[in-house]
Amino acid sequence: MPDVGALTALGQEALLLSIAVSLPVVGVAAVTGLVVAVLQAATQIQESTLQVVPRVLAVFIALAVCGSWMLRAAVEFTTGLLAQMPGLAK
Repeated sequence: MPDVGALTALGQEALLLSIAVSLPVVGVAAVTGLVVAVLQAATQIQESTLQVVPRVLAVFIALAVCGSWMLRAAVEFTTGLLAQMPGLAK
């Protein structure tokens, strides 16, 4: 059984990986939302679909571009975790 320090390090690595994997998509959604909000404020068009549709499209594009990297990072972490702790691979 691994000690508390090793488990804490694995937990910290998992949290950092989840932040790194989600950051591109969340960043794209935030920037797109900001751009749409500025455009809506400038043109005074307050259409609810104008807020959602560009953000959803931008998130889909970000997932298409970064999806393989995101999956690869998660698989590498899981593979390393299972290699370090052979008792979990049962």
